[in-house]
Amino acid sequence: MRLNDLKPAPGSKSARHRVGRGIGSGWGKTAGRGHKGQKARAGGFHKVGFEGGQMPLHRRLPKRGFTSLSRRYVEVVRLHELQKLGADEIDLMVLKQAGVVSALAIDARVIKSGELSRKVSVRGIGVTKGARAVIEAAGGTVIEAAKPAAEKADAKTRKGK
Repeated sequence: MRLNDLKPAPGSKSARHRVGRGIGSGWGKTAGRGHKGQKARAGGFHKVGFEGGQMPLHRRLPKRGFTSLSRRYVEVVRLHELQKLGADEIDLMVLKQAGVVSALAIDARVIKSGELSRKVSVRGIGVTKGARAVIEAAGGTVIEAAKPAAEKADAKTRKGK
């Protein structure tokens, strides 16, 4: 067998319909477009989802949910990964240098998965309640990231409303 001998399976290819070529073709007169109406005309089309002026389905249904643009840059760190790290002070830069999170990560979150028996200090990254309890039980500390002044002021104004 050679590449130039390859052919499609018999019956898998059929000739295209040449519409508008007379009665004998079976696709004459209206050429498969039906009778009259916008879609029968040259250049007649509707935009996707158009329902003849009725409110389209995609506008009748409620908007729901939210897709965070930064979610893919917030990475998950497990307790057993902290156990393997040599550093006692752990922040985002230490995690990046150790290869625990990618270099593109803008934030990380420690979750309760695995064991932690040594004392570590986690600084400036998110920690779940369960992970915080395990870290503190092992004698470690969790230091929250300081919020910028603009965020603090914004939070105060939201509480007042």
